[in-house]
Amino acid sequence: MTTHDHQPAAVSLVAHIPDADLVPEPLDPAQIVAGTPEVTGRVLSESADGSVVRGIWQITPGTVTDTEADEMFVVVSGRATILIEGGATLEVGPGDVCVLREGDRTTWTVHETLRKAYCITSSAA
Repeated sequence: MTTHDHQPAAVSLVAHIPDADLVPEPLDPAQIVAGTPEVTGRVLSESADGSVVRGIWQITPGTVTDTEADEMFVVVSGRATILIEGGATLEVGPGDVCVLREGDRTTWTVHETLRKAYCITSSAA
């Protein structure tokens, strides 16, 4: 969910999420369950050790699977249903904040192009 086109962690910045320029990100074809979803994003900052990444991410309609990082995100636009294997089904839309646990195996069904601002933390860089 991240790209290498980013700012160093030491830079303070502001980004207008709804119209921020995003760059294409590869999506493993094995993750695609239905449709032709496309992913774009932009890393805004990353800690020197890679343990904290903050950015903007977008996905177009379709269904994909993923194994999650420890992430908190806020949906800016769009709607999706996130099915957590062996757990809850989360409906997310504009203004919703969502927390995913590292290792959660998820299936995302994106109903309307979804754009989010996120912060991912990891103990292993």
